[in-house]
Amino acid sequence: MEISTIGLDLAKNVFQVHGVDAEGRVVVRKTLRRAQVLPFFEKLPPCLVGMEACGTAHYWARELMKLGHEVRQMPPAYVKP
Repeated sequence: MEISTIGLDLAKNVFQVHGVDAEGRVVVRKTLRRAQVLPFFEKLPPCLVGMEACGTAHYWARELMKLGHEVRQMPPAYVKP
């Protein structure tokens, strides 16, 4: 299971993680509580993480970049459910 890209849906308490490999196959779908987010990403090799630019996105982006991940924030207009 080699995750190359993760989509992280930020919320107040519960976060959704959707990870795919280089071929686009889903390799992880997970619901995480706030306290579980950083421990989850600490266990992963560095990968690309995409998230909607919202109120807490800058905090999470900084924390994930400290762990070696590449983080890209997208304007809400480009994020579709």
